Amino acid sequence: MTGEDPKSIIDAGAMRLAQWVAVLVTVGLNALDGFDVLSVSFASPGIARDWGIDKGTLGWVLSMELLGMAIGSLTLGPVADKVGRRPTILACLIAMAAGMFGAGHSQSVAQLLPWRLLTGLGIGGTLAAINAAAAELASRRWRNFALALMVIGYPLGGVVGGLFVQKLLAHASWHAVFTCGGWVTSAFLPLVWLLVPESVVFLDRRRAPGALAEINRILTRLGHVPAATLSALPASERRSLGDIFRPALLATTVIVTFAYFAHITSFYFLLKWVPKIVVDMGLTPQAAAGMLSFVSLGGATGGALFGLLATRIGLRPLTVVTLVCGAAMLVRFGHGAADAASLRGVLILCGFFTNAAIAGFYLLFAQVFPTHVRATGTGFAIGVGRGGAALGPVIAGYLFKAGFGLQPVAIVMACGSLLAAVALLGLRVRSGD
Repeated sequence: MTGEDPKSIIDAGAMRLAQWVAVLVTVGLNALDGFDVLSVSFASPGIARDWGIDKGTLGWVLSMELLGMAIGSLTLGPVADKVGRRPTILACLIAMAAGMFGAGHSQSVAQLLPWRLLTGLGIGGTLAAINAAAAELASRRWRNFALALMVIGYPLGGVVGGLFVQKLLAHASWHAVFTCGGWVTSAFLPLVWLLVPESVVFLDRRRAPGALAEINRILTRLGHVPAATLSALPASERRSLGDIFRPALLATTVIVTFAYFAHITSFYFLLKWVPKIVVDMGLTPQAAAGMLSFVSLGGATGGALFGLLATRIGLRPLTVVTLVCGAAMLVRFGHGAADAASLRGVLILCGFFTNAAIAGFYLLFAQVFPTHVRATGTGFAIGVGRGGAALGPVIAGYLFKAGFGLQPVAIVMACGSLLAAVALLGLRVRSGD
């Protein structure tokens, strides 16, 4: 017995166990990204101490993999739309693992920076590919939930990583943080190879020779009936990766890219500087890693709740509200806290709202970009945005170096989330397909 076209089978069909397993692997990949990105934050107090670098230089150390992410997302998002989500993810994992191992053996800033750049390249490509993969693996009914699960993997990686690093730093140097990250990254290679099939929606759109047979092998593996035919496309339809810059999508591309750029600058100020700020408040590096874990715990909770609310409330207004609340909490963080318990509460709320907004952006990417440019559009927004993220820690570093205190720096950095909220007011949300 055969079904309809591949897209209809996935969209209208029930979510099979194999699909949920593949989505869970993307959750793990995003958690891995979360740990890889935060690893340099966890290690930053030890790096500054061992190498005697100032806060300006440390800002570049904290931002280098973000520059790599920008390049990786911009260049590898289109690759995922040409060659597939699965091979792109596998190649990016290899780059990430190499970068983490190299960073773990670095003995100077000059050695460390290229390895962090390579890690960022892999992370950037992975983010673009897994967002498209999670959206296309899921049925229409469960798509937002699957994407929300994928998004909260990032802060979960920070929570688990923070707890692990707390114990690791008690008896090992910061080098071990990167080395352990390299081994965990390597472990995901066989998981992706075995459990994450190529997107049948992508294969249906690409229409390579033998596409239907390959699609039916994957559909059978996922527990669905084979497709009778490829989906119908209008004969006059001409699609290319450059469509994100054509009139139909240009305004959408500009708005979501600018908004993500602005918010991610605020978001990465929080993630990158919390450990050093907390150490400067008098806590130990181990305690600082724990505080960053509370940011991630709040982020996981915020992302999960956002995913549930997004099924009942309009996606754009919900994202705007979380952006405004996130900015307010960053300003509150700048006030400081009377004790560790108060600081934990503030950081949890900071993570809650800032990561809930990140979840909103990833859901928006999947909605507003069609299948044939989903990874390209997502990669472009992430790439430009991560360029902004690289600026966040650097700007904060030079503001601190110029003598500004935490409160004025926090106010400046919170402005990114406010600008993002204003930009999204002009976004028209529609289905990506």
